[in-house]
Amino acid sequence: MPLVHIHLRKGKGPEYLREVGNSVHDALVSQANVPADDRFQIFHQYDRDAIIAHPTYGGVSRSDDLIIIQILFNTGRTLEVKKALYADIAARLSRSIGVRPDDVFISLTEVAKENWSFGNGIATYG
Repeated sequence: MPLVHIHLRKGKGPEYLREVGNSVHDALVSQANVPADDRFQIFHQYDRDAIIAHPTYGGVSRSDDLIIIQILFNTGRTLEVKKALYADIAARLSRSIGVRPDDVFISLTEVAKENWSFGNGIATYG
């Protein structure tokens, strides 16, 4: 169960956002064993000055096209799976909408399965 927050600067159209969402979801399905119908994404768009990101921290060269992707999902994936996921997201975004890999910032947060309720006030995995 991933819950994905995608943060970017305002000014991108609905097709761009759809391609970002598709790229992230397809990589999760391909690399992290996420079921195809398990798609929950929230897009956040900000004014130019509302995202502050050092342009070269971490050995990259960021532009104003920076996309910050926060993925919340169940604990238990290996380091190798996570590395493959990062690479696949960046590659898919590059292919689909021309985002430079330097402009793809990803943060994963793992939670225990009992921390999810998909509805009806029921602990889905508990």
